[in-house]
Amino acid sequence: MPAQVAVCGPGECTAREWDLAYQTGRLLAGRGAVVICGGLGGVMAAAAAGARAAGGTVVGVLPAADRAAAGPDLTAVIPTGLGQARNNVIVNAADALITVGGSWGTLSEIALAMRAGRIPVVQLGGWHVHDQDGRPAGGIVHAGGPAAAVEATGLWGRGTAG
Repeated sequence: MPAQVAVCGPGECTAREWDLAYQTGRLLAGRGAVVICGGLGGVMAAAAAGARAAGGTVVGVLPAADRAAAGPDLTAVIPTGLGQARNNVIVNAADALITVGGSWGTLSEIALAMRAGRIPVVQLGGWHVHDQDGRPAGGIVHAGGPAAAVEATGLWGRGTAG
């Protein structure tokens, strides 16, 4: 069974975040991973476009109960009708989470993954979470680029990610 990696980030993103997400999706598809995302715009659309350009499979988990807003690069669409609670579905379906940029929704996905404690969480940019003493929260890997983010998931072993 192929690895399933969630790529999450803001529905509206910068050009740099778009590039990072696109390259991340492309690299994941090159490794044979199924990319899971929220299925809408911004970082989600960029990751989907990158994965599809590399011949990969992309599953969009939509907040709405229909497929009307689904992005054009999705291979499969799951309309949930759950609104932002669909973030839990995305995290639970993933073997690893890579976030690009930051937003409240992205922060919720990081929190859900960290709380569950079963998958690696890797960030490319975005917000930094600190504990009550002002120290960076443990367990979140901050990667310098898409290849480092894919490698940091640990799903393919050292030195083999793209």
